[in-house]
Amino acid sequence: MAPHPTLFDEASAHLPLFDDLSDATVDRLAVGGFGRGLLTASLRARLRKGGFAHMGALALATPAGLMALRKVGPVRVGAIRAHILDELARFLPDARAMHDRVTTDWRRLDRLRTVPVGALGLVPALIERFGSNGPGWADLAALRRIEVARTLGVSGAEVDGIVSALVRAVRPDPRSMPSPRTLREGDTPCGMDMGKTEAELLRERDREWDEAAPERRALSRQAT
Repeated sequence: MAPHPTLFDEASAHLPLFDDLSDATVDRLAVGGFGRGLLTASLRARLRKGGFAHMGALALATPAGLMALRKVGPVRVGAIRAHILDELARFLPDARAMHDRVTTDWRRLDRLRTVPVGALGLVPALIERFGSNGPGWADLAALRRIEVARTLGVSGAEVDGIVSALVRAVRPDPRSMPSPRTLREGDTPCGMDMGKTEAELLRERDREWDEAAPERRALSRQAT
C-alpha cells in the first residue's frame, strides 16, 4: 500500500487481485499449480496452509488476505500478481490490456462513479449532513483517511464504514464471480487426471521445480 494511502487504496487491499475472471480461466490457473519460479518451497507451503493452493486461488485472493500470512508483504503480493498476469497472458491474448494493475484500478473507479451516494447505506452522518448533494463515491475514494475525517467531520469508525462501503461498491457482481469450488486444495478442476488428487499433482510439480533449482543456481554462479 502507498505510504499515504487513499480510501481507494485501503479498499483495494480487500478486493481480489483480479476481477472478471471466468470459471474456466480460474480452473486453468488452478491446473498449473503455482507455476514455475513463484517464491520458495517454504513460502509455497505457507500459502497452501493458508488456503491458497494454486494460482487460481491466488488470483481471487485479496492483498490483505495474503499479507496475513507470515513473510508475505506488499513486495511479494506484487510479485504474485505479476506472476499470475504472466500466466494469464499465455492463454488470454488481451490479458495484459484487461488485467494489469492500472486498468483494473480504472475499471473499479469507473464502477464507483456510477454508484449513487446513498446506494449502499453510506455512513448515516454523511447522509444526514449532505443528502444527495454529498461527495460522490469516487470523490471519497480519492481522499486520504485524515482528509476525510477533517473535511467531513467524521470519526475513525465512520471512515472505516466508508472504506467497507467502497469495497462493497467496487466488488464485482457475485453472480459474475467464479465459484469458490477451486479455492481449496483437494478439489479436482475439470480436465485433470481423476486418478490423482490435485494436491499430489501440485507436490509433484514443486518437487520437479526444486530438484532443478541447484542446477539453476550453479549456472547463475558461473555466469557471475
